Amino acid sequence: MKASTLRTFQIVHTWTGLMAGFALFIAFYAGALTVFHDDIAAWQTPPWRSAPDAAVPVGGLIDKLVAEHPEARADFGIVLPPTQGQAPYAFWVSDGQSRFATAGELAQPRLEGNPNDLADFVYALHDSLGFPVVGLYFMGIVSVLYGLALVSGVILHLPQLVKDLFALRVGKNIKRLWQDAHNAIGVVSLPFHIIFAITGAVFCLFTVTMLALNVTAFNGKLFDAFAEATRTEPVVQASGVATTMLSYDELAARAQAVAKTRGAANFEPDYVHFTHYGDRNAVAMVRGLSDRALDTYGYIALNAGTGEPLMTSVGGNRDGNSIAYAAMYTLHFGNFGGRPVQWLYFLLGLAGAFLFYSGNLLWIESRRKRRHQDQPLKTRVMARATVGVCIGSCLAISGTFAATMIASSLDIDAQWPQRAACYGLFLAACAYACVRPVARATVELLIATGVLTLAVALADLLRNAGAWMRPWTPQTMAVLGVDLVGIVLAIAFFAFARASSRRAREGDTHSVWTSQARTGLP
Repeated sequence: MKASTLRTFQIVHTWTGLMAGFALFIAFYAGALTVFHDDIAAWQTPPWRSAPDAAVPVGGLIDKLVAEHPEARADFGIVLPPTQGQAPYAFWVSDGQSRFATAGELAQPRLEGNPNDLADFVYALHDSLGFPVVGLYFMGIVSVLYGLALVSGVILHLPQLVKDLFALRVGKNIKRLWQDAHNAIGVVSLPFHIIFAITGAVFCLFTVTMLALNVTAFNGKLFDAFAEATRTEPVVQASGVATTMLSYDELAARAQAVAKTRGAANFEPDYVHFTHYGDRNAVAMVRGLSDRALDTYGYIALNAGTGEPLMTSVGGNRDGNSIAYAAMYTLHFGNFGGRPVQWLYFLLGLAGAFLFYSGNLLWIESRRKRRHQDQPLKTRVMARATVGVCIGSCLAISGTFAATMIASSLDIDAQWPQRAACYGLFLAACAYACVRPVARATVELLIATGVLTLAVALADLLRNAGAWMRPWTPQTMAVLGVDLVGIVLAIAFFAFARASSRRAREGDTHSVWTSQARTGLP
């Protein structure tokens, strides 16, 4: 390949990586935690600290909803709690606005689903940096840049990668060590990164792409065709004849029985949608999860009065559209193989975050003036940004866990404490990295992140001390698992702080990471 072509790929790889790197670091670190979404939900509200209305059965919520809001009979859904400590809540549309409410909130329904849910907030950081709509589109563009960085990186480094794939040359040449680690992680996890880039772009830019294709290629018919292709329940008209509805428990049991006949033995309902509730033609669509299967989500539509199956999309009874969508979703989130695959995706998420962090370090090292104490402005700015954004986002997420725990202990809504802790700590870390010498800011922010992460884990272990003495359940294990992961992450942050401190003392004095001599830095 010509040298000019290689230079082009080098430029594409470098700048796409730099432009997307900060957002991707946050997406991968938060995404690694999101793999354990339900465990984090259990950590926030374990059965021994149940949320209000957690004891209200689904049937009781439905009865109260249709009694207090009869207009909801035409179309409403019930979101089932992922853990025993959380409450089911209803979703419907009234006066053109979406409404959400648990049984105790029906008199004054909310405009958001579950705004104080920690697991959902961490997921929002992963897919949109916590900014709905705008953040989602932004991350879609980032995913496209991510794909370009992957392709250009493979073309650029492939010849050398074959030779040095597993070489990790530890020595005085720090840049070569970071390059080896960057290349090895990038190549080993390349198939997964390709999956993440493609599915991330599809998920984030789906609406924009549909709008463009609807106008340019489908003559305004794409949305109707898409709705028909992805329909999970039949369209029926109300008969006008009232009839008694089966209870939710009966409908769920029938849906599970139908799913079993289609090959989905462990179909666990997580959402049920009703249309024309109370009418002879009422439909109940039960959505369920089946782990250890690539098609995680399944749908069973039943007549809500008789339980007769009307439409199924589960197990082996799926069409091509359903299989394609389910495959993209499960491959992106890794929820198709139980705990082993969850841990694999967790490690891949952390490795991906390291990949973007190390890419920035390589860029800084490549542009460092080796015999000059006063480094170029762009090198210093990138170093400060890398420290502030990358370590600051880790600190912010640990702060979000701390705020949630404190809000839970004070029995107050966690929504605003979560957001204030997350964005406040992130901005504070960025500001701190701007005013402190880079080497000191790196070590101090890593120590602060480790201390906060460890403090949250230990405090939660102590406040749940009574639960460890009771008979253990899967949710007990989930809560303990989140705390233990927090302790391991804290140890990792302390180890990084120690390594950074050693380099600041003993490394090259002509570096932005040193604390040995005056470098011209503030």
